[in-house]
Amino acid sequence: MRIPIVHANNMSSPSALAQTLRLFRYLKPHWPALSAGIFSLLLMSLAGLAFPKMLGMLIDVSAKPHTSADIHRIGLSLLGVLIAQSIFSFIRTVLFANVSEKTLAALRQSVYNHLIQLPMQFYQNRRVGELSSRLSSDTALLQETLTNTVSEFIRQVIVVIGGFVLLIMTSPGLTAFVLAILPVITAIAFFFGRFIRQYSKGMQDQIAASNTIVEETLQGIFSVKIFTGEFREMARYREHTNKAARLGIQGGKYRAAFSSFVILGIFGALVAIIWRGSVIGLDTGELFSFVLYAVFIGTSITGMAELYASLQKSLGVTENLFSILDEPIEAVTDINGIEKAHHLHGNISFKNVSFHYPSREEVPVLRNMSFEVKANQTVAVVGPSGAGKSTLVSLLMRLYDPAKGQVIFDNSDGPIIPLSALRSQIAVVPQDVFLFGGTIAENIAYGKQGTTKEELIDAAKKANAWEFIQRFPDGLQTIVGERGIQLSGGQRQRIAIARAVLKAPKILILDEATSALDAESERLVQDALNNLMEGRTSIVIAHRLATIRQASNIVVIDRGAVVEAGTHTELINKHGGLYKQLSEMQFMQ
Repeated sequence: MRIPIVHANNMSSPSALAQTLRLFRYLKPHWPALSAGIFSLLLMSLAGLAFPKMLGMLIDVSAKPHTSADIHRIGLSLLGVLIAQSIFSFIRTVLFANVSEKTLAALRQSVYNHLIQLPMQFYQNRRVGELSSRLSSDTALLQETLTNTVSEFIRQVIVVIGGFVLLIMTSPGLTAFVLAILPVITAIAFFFGRFIRQYSKGMQDQIAASNTIVEETLQGIFSVKIFTGEFREMARYREHTNKAARLGIQGGKYRAAFSSFVILGIFGALVAIIWRGSVIGLDTGELFSFVLYAVFIGTSITGMAELYASLQKSLGVTENLFSILDEPIEAVTDINGIEKAHHLHGNISFKNVSFHYPSREEVPVLRNMSFEVKANQTVAVVGPSGAGKSTLVSLLMRLYDPAKGQVIFDNSDGPIIPLSALRSQIAVVPQDVFLFGGTIAENIAYGKQGTTKEELIDAAKKANAWEFIQRFPDGLQTIVGERGIQLSGGQRQRIAIARAVLKAPKILILDEATSALDAESERLVQDALNNLMEGRTSIVIAHRLATIRQASNIVVIDRGAVVEAGTHTELINKHGGLYKQLSEMQFMQ
């Protein structure tokens, strides 16, 4: 199931209201600062509303018999209002920025902490880019909303309400005239603006599609080259960019028409108000104040429509984030020590295990599988591709639980042992090693917290990695690059083995750890693996059968079921056995 993309169409809907209240829980610790920010916003807005009135007073006093003291008094008062407005604006901006940054930091941490504790089932049909976007782009949109949009929306509401009150106080008759023409202009502008936004959205969709093509083709440039797909990709990119251009041209015409309408509507409304005000005999200063208030109100109403749309979008984003937080997490804990009752001895038993991946219930992967592994024993699991070998790793690590049957550790059903305690005592060396983009030391130390340099070097030596690490100018502090791209395949494998050595697991799982290596690298890695397997339970999932001849027991699986088991000698002498067939096929190659 993919993350639902929900857009809030109505801020008063129960769903939108529920998500807003959940967001306010993150704001709650910062309520004093938020309250002070709203209060500063109120004072700033009131100061702004006083400005047109005082300008009108200044015009009136200059047109009538007066003293210079009156002009200076009003002028200084205006200056005081501007200074107060600037101060309150500064305070409001700082307070809202502080609240939004702290709130979003807490929200990001909550979402990330939740994501990293979600089970593998959650990630089966999710794209990493989509989840990353939730954490970055969506929270960035919320940041803009909390920092500017909410405060600006409140300010616009205050301006509209306060402005109408002052309009009525200035001239009730002219206010009625404004109410007759202003809503019409505002409504036309609002719907015109929405129509243009649809074109803008369509253009952005086409640009996004073209950007996706760029990203995919550059990431897969090797495949593009070997399949001579250059001109095919150029055609795809040209199609989307041309569509975006056509929509942009059409949108430009509508924007030009909208701009002309806004100029005509605003200035036409101003002319009509001044004309009507002159007819009813309003004083020059009052008329000037009235016009300014009308402009303030019209601008605010138009702006409120945009801000309302932004708030709706933010509520949709909030719902997407909270949909992640609603996903059930695994019962993982921070491991500082393992209780004696949960120490593994290394005995493993698969009892009538059946399994299918949650997203493909109709495709069984394992069927009624049963076999045992004794403590400190090396057991190999072999079989054709797609037989279900690697799925055993997921079940042993409890990345998934069996649909039927049990995976038992030391006579204890897997779920009885705390998840983190179980995983901390098992190490996996996979075929495709993932290294973090930091240093060699950081990657090796990932197997154990609080590692000393001496322990890192010892682990590297046991993994046959210290020899090549020393050749790097920076040694253990060498940056490996994204996914370990700066290292060869054999070097990455040995770093992974060093990481497993440092972890000192009771159970070791080798998932085709040497199948992708050249002969020299395989020899070094296999030697390191032999050292690692000493004194612990080892499960070796192998493609190259020559590497598992010395295993205590070999389990052969096919189509998710155990078809035979025994030592290499027993299985190779079994007439018509699958293991013998696989061995002969590899020998012939």
